[in-house]
Amino acid sequence: MAERDVPPGGRGNQRLGNQWLGRYGEQQAVRYLESTGYRVLERNWRCRHGEIDVVAELRGQLVFVEVKTRTSDAFGHPFEAITAAKLRRMHVLARLWCAAHPGATGSVRLDVIGVLAPGGSLPRIEHLEGVHA
Repeated sequence: MAERDVPPGGRGNQRLGNQWLGRYGEQQAVRYLESTGYRVLERNWRCRHGEIDVVAELRGQLVFVEVKTRTSDAFGHPFEAITAAKLRRMHVLARLWCAAHPGATGSVRLDVIGVLAPGGSLPRIEHLEGVHA
């Protein structure tokens, strides 16, 4: 594996570290999705209501993916950060993305990818398909 596949073990500026960790987790999620047949349409799509981490397509279905990354599960599994309010916001954002991209067609699905990336080790990726509030 390439060096970029293993998160560093050190702790620096917390905010910069969290931003790096988030980008790292999203990159790992995209690589996972592409390796399993998804076509990534967009990353980090933003509007005034929020952000969608990844928009992908699989067999004609639009898949909106929230990625949560942690260095350990000491404060809970990455999936525990997905609340009912977050899922409702994902639904709103998915509708807004579709309205902004009228050429994109297909049924819509919301997924969550959890990346557990302990420093110095390869990440563990878990994928929940079709999550609901």
